[in-house]
Order: sequence, then structure tokens, then C-alpha cells
Amino acid sequence: MTETLSARATGADDQDDRCVVGVDFGTLSGRAVVVRVRDGEELGTAVHAYPHAVIEDRLPGTGRLLPPDWALQHPEDWREVLRTAVPAAVAAAGVDPAAVIGIGTDFTACTVLPVRADGTPLAETSEWAARPHAWPKLWKHHAAQPQADRINALAHARGEKWIHRYGGRISAEWQYAKALQVLEEDPRVYEACERWIEAADWIVWQLTGEESRNACTAGYKGIFQDGAYPGEEYLAALHPGFADFARTRLEHPLAALGSRVGSLTPRAAAWTGLPEGIAVAAGNVDAHVTAPAARAVDNGRLLAIMGTSTCHVVNGQALAEVPGICGAVEGGIVDGAWGYEAGQSAVGDIFAWWLRQGVPADYLREAEATGEDLHQLLSRKIADQPVGGHGLVALDWMGGNRSVLVDHHLSGVIAGLTLATRPEEVYRALLEATAYGTRAIVEALDEGGVPVTEFVVAGGLKKNALLMQVYADVLRRPVSLAASEQGPALGSAIHAAVAAGAHPDVRTAAAVMGRVERHAYLPDPARADAYDALYAEYRLLHDHFGTGPDKQLHRLRAIRNAAVSEVREASSDSNCEG
Repeated sequence: MTETLSARATGADDQDDRCVVGVDFGTLSGRAVVVRVRDGEELGTAVHAYPHAVIEDRLPGTGRLLPPDWALQHPEDWREVLRTAVPAAVAAAGVDPAAVIGIGTDFTACTVLPVRADGTPLAETSEWAARPHAWPKLWKHHAAQPQADRINALAHARGEKWIHRYGGRISAEWQYAKALQVLEEDPRVYEACERWIEAADWIVWQLTGEESRNACTAGYKGIFQDGAYPGEEYLAALHPGFADFARTRLEHPLAALGSRVGSLTPRAAAWTGLPEGIAVAAGNVDAHVTAPAARAVDNGRLLAIMGTSTCHVVNGQALAEVPGICGAVEGGIVDGAWGYEAGQSAVGDIFAWWLRQGVPADYLREAEATGEDLHQLLSRKIADQPVGGHGLVALDWMGGNRSVLVDHHLSGVIAGLTLATRPEEVYRALLEATAYGTRAIVEALDEGGVPVTEFVVAGGLKKNALLMQVYADVLRRPVSLAASEQGPALGSAIHAAVAAGAHPDVRTAAAVMGRVERHAYLPDPARADAYDALYAEYRLLHDHFGTGPDKQLHRLRAIRNAAVSEVREASSDSNCEG
């Protein structure tokens, strides 16, 4: 369904009514925003929820159960955003579509899919639709961890220079691990894959009719460094059939962020209701594209885009190889700076998990009676508890660890539970755990030569006042807030404005069109002192389970995966052909 979120008509005497459209493709939905280029005013917004959401259990159209740690998506859900959310946002804005001069898009990353040479997803062909590896792998598809482990081990053994640009570890979420998994588990699908492409670039292909590749996803997710992908000798050592992966399935000229990569085709114009031939900006990643929307493009301003997961991006003046950081890419956020990325694989997902599992019936009745949602209810119940009053500390690894350990076979831990522990106390401990994970990232950047001078938050979780205050106290630094509720979509619109020639570059456009509330939350020294003690306990757990010799969490996951896989394989064999 498509829901209009906001509408604001332009004034009749506006001197410049030119507009751009930004489209943000998230994990569960896509949203479009119409923005005026002269001042960044958001005129209308609409959202379309993906009918297939995250495909984690069964492959659509089949009875086939998916293995553990899989997460897929449906390409048609993404096209439907163009058909529904974009025209709905334009209608909500009350503007003449002829006033729109450009469109920009962003995507979760690394969400990647195998396609034919003309861009047709293998998942949408009768020949391959019944095979799971033909489908787009969402960013949180974590089943390629064994491949990632081998990629890392071999890179270090061979002394590959690029491995240190990624904190010493390539993630299971990224292009190479996922592609190698396809090759090793379904070589027929791999051979049928003529192009292996980020969804961020594929959706632009749908708009322009021509393939393009953006510098952001290539650098952070595709191991493109110093003008090249990893060499064929290295790839062949991973698997003989993988030698030509980069040359045949990835290589393409890379487009700078904010550049125009094509024009809107007649077909895409019919989908969106926008004028044929308007500028289409290079694809981008949802986190990185948000930096100009929050005016976080200056060096040292760390932007945390907090939603189901959190991605942290910050610009630095020079190259620094920071252990455990997801990538350092020249021009990866804006031209003229080295962009650094880190992240946490689950944040909002962790809180949502607890609301599903840990809230008793009487709390549900109370929330209904007071008109609160469960976040508000639990926050109210726990807000006045002194720091440490619950006696808990948790690890924020329910979705694995993206930074600084880069290990998606890790899992969550809650220590200190007693028979007296209340639901709101676990909730607060989980909020705090994500703040500790962020502090570990900030410390790694600071110690690695990328100083963090400001912490800025965008995304849906910035509305949680308790969470934001916890972050300010744990980090011992003010928390600023991106003003827009649609940060990535606004960021995409800013890039569209540059691609259309309305502003000369992204930095200039950010100063005109971006919005931020500086120092919205300030740290309390007493609470910060108390959190220092709890953070020390977090680090003990972090190092024991994450870097210590006892790989208990790995063993537990292996036991679970073996047990679940046996059941699912038996069920699939009885319901459909392999």
C-alpha cells in the first residue's frame, strides 16, 4: 500500500519552483520525497511498503524453505515504489510534474542481484525463479560468512594491499562473499549471471535504460581501490571459476556521486509520472547519501543513520587504515575527502525483537489504555532508573557484528538477568548495548587517525528521546539531529539537484538544502561516569566472546544451523524439486 506522509503546496509567488525527487529504497519499504531546489523545502512525501518484505522463510511461488541466515528480496517490489510512491509524492506536493528537473535514488547496501546482460533479474525468469541463489540478496543475508572468512584469510596470506582499507576484514554482507557463495552452492546460477550488480545501480538502470555503476558501492562493497578490483590471480586462488568475476560481472566505468548518468526513459516516465528526459543521478547508498541532508559533509562529523541497523559514515582529510572499519574510499561520500564507513548490523531490529518476545500481556493492555506505543511505555517505566540500576549488560550482536569485529556468526548476549528483572530493564539494557557498540566504533576511528568532532543522528530512531540521551551519555559528547524525517530520500534529492545542474556540487547543495539541529542532547557528567563503568563491562564481554580463543558463540550458531538445515532440507525435498 502507498501512504502519503506529508503535503505542502508551493506558494504562487515563488521565484524558482524547480523541484527534484529523491527515492529511498529501505529494508521494508521505499519512500519518495519532492524537494524544492532553492531551499530544500520538502513539499510532499509518500511511502510504499514492499508486499514481499524480507524473504527469509520460503521462496515466493514455491514451497521451498530457505536455509538459516538467508534474506532475499523481490525486484518487483522496488519497481512498484517508482509506480506508486513517486506519483503519490508529487500529488501530495501539489506541484506540476513539469517542475521536476531530476531524480536521485539510494538503496540499502550491500543488496545485490544476478542479472542478464540486459538487466533482467534471474529471479524473474521462468528458468531460474525456483532457485534461491537467483534472487536478490538483501544486505542482511549473512549466510556467506564462511566465504568471507576465506576471502579474508587468503588476502592476509597473500599480503593484498586492499584488505587494510577495510579494517582487515571483508564482510559477509558484501559483493564478493555473496557471489562466491552463489558459485560454490549453485554454479549453474552463477554461470547464468552475466552481471552482478548492486540494487543501487540496478534501479538506476531501470530509470535510464542503461547500466551504470557508482563509486560509492564499488568502493565500499566491491573492493574497488586505487583504480582496480582484486586481481584475477587472487580470485582464482579462492576458486578457479571465480577468476574472471570482477572483469566479466563487475567492471564498468564508475560514476561520481551527484553526477548525471542518464535521462529518464519513456517507460520510467510513464511509471513515475515525471517528465521524460530529466536528469537521473548516479546511484548511492542510503547511509552515505544522507550526509548532505544532515549537513554532515565536513571532516569529523560522524553521521549515524539509525533504523533497523545503523550505518556510521564520516569524512576525513587523509587516508587512515582503521582496524575493524568497513571501508575507506576516496570520494566515497563527497569529493575531496576520504569517506569512512562502519556499522551495526542490528539496532532497531534488536528493540523490535524484544517488543515481540519480552512484553507481557498486562503491559500490552496498559499501552492500549494510555495510547502509548510499546517503546513509549517501556521508556517511561525505565527513564528514571539510575544508570546501572538494572544490573545488566548486553552485547548488540543479535544480527552479528559489522564493526569492529566484522563477524556475522556472532550472536547476542545478556548478562546479569535475575528473577526480578523487568521487561523495561532488558529494554534499556538493549538500548545501552547499541550505544556501547557505537562507542567502540567511535574509539576505533579516533585511535586510528580519523578524529570524530561531532555525532549526528538521522533515521527513525532519532525520535526515541531516551535512546538519544543514552547515546549522549555513553559517548560523552553532544548528539545532533538531522531535521528531516526522510534523510536518505532528501539526500538523494540533493544529489539529483546537482545532477540536474541546479547546484554546482554536493557540498554547496548540502549547505542550501540540508537541515540539522545542533546539540539536541547533551551528556550528563554523572551519568557519563556511571556509563564508563558499564562500558568497561561491555568491553570484557566484547573481547571474551568476540576476539578471545573460546569461540562459544560460533559453536552455538553452527549447532543451530546444522539442526535447522537438516529439518528444512527434508521439508524442501518432500515439497518441491531442488
